[in-house]
Amino acid sequence: MSEKRYGAFLSFEGIDGSGKSTQARLLAEALRQAGHDVLLTREPGGSPGAEEIRSLLLHGDPDRWSAETELLMFTAARRDHVERTIQPALDAGKVVVCDRFVDSTRAYQGITRGDLRAKVDALHALMIGIEPDLTFLIDINPNIALARATKRVGSEARFENFGIELQATLRAGFLNLAHRARRFRVIAGNREEDEVHTDVLRMAEAFLGPA
Repeated sequence: MSEKRYGAFLSFEGIDGSGKSTQARLLAEALRQAGHDVLLTREPGGSPGAEEIRSLLLHGDPDRWSAETELLMFTAARRDHVERTIQPALDAGKVVVCDRFVDSTRAYQGITRGDLRAKVDALHALMIGIEPDLTFLIDINPNIALARATKRVGSEARFENFGIELQATLRAGFLNLAHRARRFRVIAGNREEDEVHTDVLRMAEAFLGPA
């Protein structure tokens, strides 16, 4: 029986419209081409149960849920996601690329939706217990990001509907998180998609090494 290998857990963070989802997809594709075994996933979501919670969270009136209720729902979705998707992939030696993880909850619910940061961290430590190995923060001017986000097709616009003031607060919150944790790499997002991808891939390859 072969020994289990732990893979690598890479996450992408940023305000809505920053381009992080595109960059997560591009990185996953590039790493696969380089020979890595890659799982691309997202939050909220990434497992059947978590996707059901995602639908509840991202559709409807922005004030539908209190900050405390959101926090519990996001934590429940993340627990299912880690149990059923992320941890098994890491145990199999895969590179997990995740579009958002706990840092989004720290920014949204912990900073902007009721000053619940201590509760976010306590719940995460109790119910989740893992952090990404490397986190890419795609940093972008909130006005540009909001213009991009509101042009997207589809109904998942709950957080964009909070407006430009929230986006500016979120940007500051993400940058503060990046300043406090060495796993972050801050990437300038106000550039062409391929330029951003080149920087992300270079940093990811330096971290991962050869496949």
